[in-house]
Amino acid sequence: MAAGMTEREDDEDVLDISEQTNRPLDDALHQQRVQAWHPILDPVWVIVALFYLGVILVPTGYKIHSLQDDVVELRRTYDDYDPDEGTVLSCPIGDNFNANKTCNLDFYAPKDMEPPILVYYELTNFHQNHRAYVQSRDDFELNGEGSDASQKKKCDPLRVLGNMTLSPCGLIANTFFNDIFKLVGGVDANGFDLEMSEEGIAWQSDIDYMFNQPKGFRYEECPESTDCSDENNTCCDGDEWSCGKKGTPWVDPKDGKCYRYYYPNEDTTQYLYETYEDIINPIEGVTNEHFIVWMRVALQPSFRKLYGWIDQPIKKGTKLSFAITANYVVTRFRGSKSIIITTNSIFGGRNIYFGPIFYVVGYFCLIAGTFFAVKHIFRPRKLADPAYLHFKTD
Repeated sequence: MAAGMTEREDDEDVLDISEQTNRPLDDALHQQRVQAWHPILDPVWVIVALFYLGVILVPTGYKIHSLQDDVVELRRTYDDYDPDEGTVLSCPIGDNFNANKTCNLDFYAPKDMEPPILVYYELTNFHQNHRAYVQSRDDFELNGEGSDASQKKKCDPLRVLGNMTLSPCGLIANTFFNDIFKLVGGVDANGFDLEMSEEGIAWQSDIDYMFNQPKGFRYEECPESTDCSDENNTCCDGDEWSCGKKGTPWVDPKDGKCYRYYYPNEDTTQYLYETYEDIINPIEGVTNEHFIVWMRVALQPSFRKLYGWIDQPIKKGTKLSFAITANYVVTRFRGSKSIIITTNSIFGGRNIYFGPIFYVVGYFCLIAGTFFAVKHIFRPRKLADPAYLHFKTD
C-alpha cells in the first residue's frame, strides 16, 4: 500500500454516492465555480474612480450642509451639576427630589419654522447603556403578564420598596424622567395659539406589543349621575374599586369625565401611577407614552428623548414660552438637563458634521485623483512590469 494511504483511500469509498445525503450539488453555485468579475485596479481605473467619487461627493455634501442649515434648533440647559462660569441656570433644584419647582423659559424663533416642530429633553452623563441598568426590567410584567421569581430577580435592586412591591420593577422604570413641560405661550403663523401634542411620540410597535396594564386591571366611566367635581361623590364606593382608597375617581382633563378603576393586589403593590402621580394617570399606567419612550434605553451617556411636538408653522421672531416643573435631580450622576425645540430635515435633526464629511472626502478624492493623474502622465508605470520584481539570489 502506498505511503500515507489508508484502507479507505478516498471519502467517496465510504458510502455510495447515492447514499451521501449531505454531499453538495455538483453545480457552479455549490461548487464555487460561479463566474465573477475580478477587476484589475490599473492606474487609469483608479484615477477615473477617484474623480467620479469626488464629483459625486462634493455637491452632495454641500446640499446636505444647506439642508442642515435650514434646521432650526433652540436649546436651553436649565439645570446642571457643573455649569460653566458665569452661566445662570433657569431652574436648578440641587439634591431636592420631586421639588415641584416651577420655572418659565422663553424661546424666540430665529427664522420661520415649519412643522413638525419637535420638543426634546436632553440628559448628559446618564449611562442608560450600562449593562446592569439595561437588564434591570421585567418585560413580562411590563406586558401585563405574570412572571416568575427568576424574572423578578432581574429587577434587583429596585424590586421592593419597604413593604411594597414595585410594579413595574427595575432601575429603568423607577428612574423615569419626571420633569413636566407645558407650552403656555406663543402663536402660530396664522395667529392661533400654539399647542404641544404629547401623543404619537413612542414607537407604535412598543405601544401595541410591549406595554399593557396588569392582568386584572379594569376601569369604567362613572355613572352619568355622578358629579365629578364633588369630592364626596359615590363613584368609587365599595372595595371592588382601587380609587375608593383615594376617595375620588380619576377625572380626564380633556373632557371632564370621571373614571373608576381597579388594580389587583393594591394593598401590597405600588403601581406606576402612584410613583409618578403628576405624570402617569391610573387609566394609562405603563401605556403612558412618556414612560414608553423612557423605557427604550439610549446608546450614549448623553442623549435626548422626544417629549412632544407642535404641528403648526411658526414665524420668525415668535416667542414660545414653556412652564417647567422641575423634579428630576441631576447632581447625583453629575449631569445636566436641557429642553430642545427643533425642526428636522430628510436626514433627521441638526448635525453640523454630516455634510462636511461628504465634501471633505470628495475633495480628498479629487486631490488624490489629480496627483495620480499627473504622476501617470509624466512618470507612467507599465502594468505588471517584471522590472519591478526582485528575486532572492540565495
